[in-house]
Amino acid sequence: MTTLIVLAVIAAWLYQHRTKNSTPGAGASAEARARQLRTPAVRIADALNIPTQRGREADRNEAGAEGERRTAAQINPLRREGWTILHDLALPTGKANVDHLAISPTGVVIMPDTKRWSARFQIRTSGGRLFHGDLDATNRLNGVRHETRTIAKALGVPVIPLIVMDGAPIEGGELAFDGIRIVPAERAPETLRQLGRAQTGRDARALAARATHLFPPHTRKHQ
Repeated sequence: MTTLIVLAVIAAWLYQHRTKNSTPGAGASAEARARQLRTPAVRIADALNIPTQRGREADRNEAGAEGERRTAAQINPLRREGWTILHDLALPTGKANVDHLAISPTGVVIMPDTKRWSARFQIRTSGGRLFHGDLDATNRLNGVRHETRTIAKALGVPVIPLIVMDGAPIEGGELAFDGIRIVPAERAPETLRQLGRAQTGRDARALAARATHLFPPHTRKHQ
């Protein structure tokens, strides 16, 4: 029993140490979910290299959080150019979270969504469907469509969805699928600048204030 307690303490310390330096906001809800899943029993199993369903789900959440933090590191510098960049936001209803929201100085609203898919398989299109290797991933974009519509309705302005792919290579370097642009993480800042140049006549500051009010941090809303 003493050995199991020691293993649980060590596993908990290692997990906390590994995640304590994360970028504030970005990936916070995925990271919180991973912590919930890593109960003492799961941590002991991890320490003993025993796979569990909760452990695997926690791993996926940790990977997602890491991808979101990397995207945040890529796009946060746009704030110096007058952009509003927000991370890990709650929608007005439901439990879904929005990875990132970007508002350009001219009032263009873009919703970058980080996807961390396996780098072993390429993202491609075929026959009007989206594939990750041989896996049909078309429906995996349904959440992005829902979040985009919800944000657009709440703000009363169009919102541009953008998939930021962390890891998986993209056929041709980037893709446009069903109105959604898919780019590698390193191209996210350049793509946002391109999309954000449009003149909208909107008050970007007022729009940013409204977005901040309507979409609080996901972890704060669901505590």
